[in-house]
Formats: sequence, structure tokens, C-alpha cells
Amino acid sequence: MSEFDVFETVGNSLIQHGKANDRVYLMKIAKNDRDAILDRTEELLTSEKYSKVFAKIPVSLMEPFLAAGYEIEALAPGLFRGEETGLFMAFYPEPGRRRIDQTAVRKVVRKALEKRDDLNETNVPDSCQLRQLTPDDAIDAARVYRGVFESYPFPIHEPEYLIQTMKTNIDYFGIWENNHLIALASAERDDAAMHAEMTDFATLPACRGRGLATALLDHMESAVRDGGCRCLYTIARALSFGMNCTFGKCRYQYGGTLRNNTQISGSLESMNVWYKIL
Repeated sequence: MSEFDVFETVGNSLIQHGKANDRVYLMKIAKNDRDAILDRTEELLTSEKYSKVFAKIPVSLMEPFLAAGYEIEALAPGLFRGEETGLFMAFYPEPGRRRIDQTAVRKVVRKALEKRDDLNETNVPDSCQLRQLTPDDAIDAARVYRGVFESYPFPIHEPEYLIQTMKTNIDYFGIWENNHLIALASAERDDAAMHAEMTDFATLPACRGRGLATALLDHMESAVRDGGCRCLYTIARALSFGMNCTFGKCRYQYGGTLRNNTQISGSLESMNVWYKIL
């Protein structure tokens, strides 16, 4: 079994699938590929026995997915060019994967929403420097990711992967203290859809509790706004008080929970969708 899921193009659309997350993830769909995507997904479910399909689509394409048994787990108004709602849909060939502790998730979401009026300073501490990463920073970035995540859906532990994605559509930002990288995150842009996923947040354990993730998020928002993004979203670990509260503080809206969606540090975790219209 591959350590990471693989990417596959279907026409002008993009899917990711594999045993690492035990799922098919429709990451990007072109309107004319809708039927081909549904056919290819069915082929993969038959051959690989995946227990979930996770699809990010514009609301205008939802009807065939609903007819095929998909359900809406989360949504983000304005996800596509600031105009059309984006849906995060799921199909469960294995019903057991749908079951989660809803009470625990609601507790985290409620706490995050209570933080909406708590945002004060988002400045970087005086002892630190915040800037965008370059390929020269990839080794240090991979080292931080290895120190925070035992495993992850994408190979962010590998400098080569970080360098490759820097050259495409992912901008990484980090905070340094005494010339040591102590926290970082990324903005994964979809320029055609005019949105960005704010993701891959990692702070070294000894440096937590200092507002570094909030400072990174605030800086990244400004950067992608200047680049033309009109909607921001994140897919945050559903039981992480810290990350959900970071997005709550920064006035993101809760869009829903993706059940048992993503393999992180060796186990499947549910994820919360948060979004913000710029």
C-alpha cells in the first residue's frame, strides 16, 4: 500500500484516491466531466472497496450526485468566484464510516463560535519574523511538519514535495524566532475558482499558545486577497479546539462537519469546514 493517495485527472477534473485515506476525493470538477467523474468513482469503489467518496463541487452540479446517493456534509457560500455556493458532498459505501461522536464535535464548534469577539492583536511577536517561504526553506519546513504530524494526507514531510507545490499553486508562510522556523501554514489557491484553502498549520509544541496560527492566518488572508481570491475556507480537525478557535476568532463561518474524512497521525479524523467571504 502506498503511504500517500495518488492524483488522477479525469478530463479537466482532478481526483485523489488511495488506501491512506481509504477514500476517493474529488478535488476539482469541470462541468463537462460530471458524468465521467461519477463513472470513474464507481469503478474505483468496485475495484478498491473504498469506504468513502468526498466531493467538492459547485451547487449547480449537485443533482446527479444526489441522485447517485451522495449527501451534503458541509457548504461554503461564495466558494466559486465569490458567487456560487460550494458543496462538500459524501457517499458512504461502508455505512460504519458515517458514525461519529456528534456531541464532541458540537462542543468544539460552540467554543470556536464563542471566540468571535476575542480577536485582539494579530501581530507577530516582536521576537519573531513572518514571511513567505522560498525553496531554500523547504528542509526546515519539512522538519517542522515531521515534528508535528506523525503522518499526513499529503507528503509535507518531504522537502521535494514542498518545493514542487511552491512552484504551482501553494504559498507557504512561516514564523521564525532566532533564525529558527517555529510555525508555518499554507494557502492553496484555485485561481480559476477565486478561492483558497488555508491549511497545513503547524506550530512546534514548545511554541504553542502564543497566537502564531492567528498571526499566520491574518497575514495569509491579506496575501491571497491581493492575489484576487474572493472566498477562503479551511478543513480543520473537528476535535482540535486550537485550530477551530483560530478560525472562529478570525470570523470564519462554520459550514459543516466531514465525518471520518481524513487520515492524520495514523487514524481517520472528522473535519470541520469554515469559510469566509472577502
